[in-house]
Amino acid sequence: MLKANPEFLLIRNSEGMSIFQCAVLHRQAKICSLIYELEGVEALLAERDKSGNTILHLAGMLTEHTPIYDQIAGAALQMRREVQWFKDVESICLPITRELLNDQGLTPRQVFRKTHLSLKENAKRWMKETTNSGLVAATLIVTLMFTTAFTTPGGNSEETGLPVLINDTQFKIFMVTVSVSLFSSSVSLLMFLRLFTSRYVEEDFLISLPIKMTIGFFALFISIGTMIAGFCLAITLQLQGQRSILIPIILLVAFPLWTFSWVFIPLLDAVVGSSFRSRIFDRK
Repeated sequence: MLKANPEFLLIRNSEGMSIFQCAVLHRQAKICSLIYELEGVEALLAERDKSGNTILHLAGMLTEHTPIYDQIAGAALQMRREVQWFKDVESICLPITRELLNDQGLTPRQVFRKTHLSLKENAKRWMKETTNSGLVAATLIVTLMFTTAFTTPGGNSEETGLPVLINDTQFKIFMVTVSVSLFSSSVSLLMFLRLFTSRYVEEDFLISLPIKMTIGFFALFISIGTMIAGFCLAITLQLQGQRSILIPIILLVAFPLWTFSWVFIPLLDAVVGSSFRSRIFDRK
């Protein structure tokens, strides 16, 4: 429609906003992409509505119904999307736009912080509640693996004090899995502690916090997997040749890993996809 009749760009609503400004306010990425391809869009970027808000002020406002929330679970990821939207709009505006004041005497950054205060607190609470479960699990695994490293299957030799099965290949693999589980759970524990001590400013939700959460849960997943593998190897060393008992036990202990994957992999997918996605709308 705009290509057929560019005069549609001159239409304003009751608040004095153009169609481009409305699209930015309501997070309509596809509409923004289409309008940005048109000639003369630079003039729209410099316009203000009746309240003196520039297009960057509108990008910093949080509306009650935001379409980009439909496929985003979790307040922290919603907050990240809002920060990304503001950054994307800021990148197409002139640098001077960042310091312009509206009729309330607020810059775009101040408008963003004011309207997103509640979402920021919810995002902080959601982030801590989500990582708290991982923190507990990582702590338990660290304690368990540290104890397991000094409790070897088959016992130790009375003469040398070395493990009896020290030359057994399965025993060597067992020690490797225990070491990997201890290392990865320690990394997960440190990442979750970093999340609890973060500043939780707006920019942190863009890259820093999602990456820490991704590393934390990915390391926790590895630690659980290697812990279960170490348990299976230990049982195999203790019950060599007893396949009728070994197979059901191995299948049973693999169930927690499947449960963890079913619960947290969708969350990791959302966090990773949100963290490494390119710009929200195309700038052609």
